[in-house]
Amino acid sequence: MKMRNRIVLAAVLAGVFSSSAMAAELVVSAAASLTNAFRAVGTAYEADHPGTRLTFNFAASDVLLRQIEQGAPADVYASADQAAMDRAVASKAVLPATRVDFAANTLVLIAPVGVSAIVTSTQDLASEAVKRVAYGNPASVPVGRYTEGALRQQNLWDAVSAKGVLAQNVRQSLDYVARGEVDAGFVFATDAAVMPEKVRVVADVPTPQAITYPIARTTREASAKDAQAFIDYVRSDKGQAILKRFGFSKP
Repeated sequence: MKMRNRIVLAAVLAGVFSSSAMAAELVVSAAASLTNAFRAVGTAYEADHPGTRLTFNFAASDVLLRQIEQGAPADVYASADQAAMDRAVASKAVLPATRVDFAANTLVLIAPVGVSAIVTSTQDLASEAVKRVAYGNPASVPVGRYTEGALRQQNLWDAVSAKGVLAQNVRQSLDYVARGEVDAGFVFATDAAVMPEKVRVVADVPTPQAITYPIARTTREASAKDAQAFIDYVRSDKGQAILKRFGFSKP
């Protein structure tokens, strides 16, 4: 009887391990501003694709690209601007034919809640009353590049960059403002919506280029089919509805 139980148990375990081995594991490297939205998309995707397990890696788009170029595992890459994806194509980190835009955003100027309003517009950032302004590092963070472009367009870049507190990603810029460590900061509208009780939107900031998000498969072929399925899901009506719920619009 004991021997029979062992055989049955072995068969059950073999089935479990076999099923686990067959489960697809998909690694998605995505811009920090997509954190909340993509987690929600991932939950819905896994519910609709029970054989797939998603792992997300969120950071500044340029940082993610460097990781992929250096061999970090990733099946899908989603960046917050076209410049980062252009470099991904140039370095052959992604497959150009799979590249497609899936979302759009806007740049906003924010200030801490509960602090006297010394910042009511981008023009106020040049005032001596404003000492510190947070934004992503333009050298490595898309929101920083959008910020620089917008401020140069308004002839404010020199004045504001002299007070700049550089963030490693857009969420760090948001945190600086939320904690009152700076007088104001630049983030995407979707990020400002994450902390409405701690930051207030001072103004929408026009950018020289539209803020669009591209996504593409990496050259990692092991999960190519599942990677494409995830990209298609993000662009589907269901995926777009989730992104819209988090403030993103269609590109």
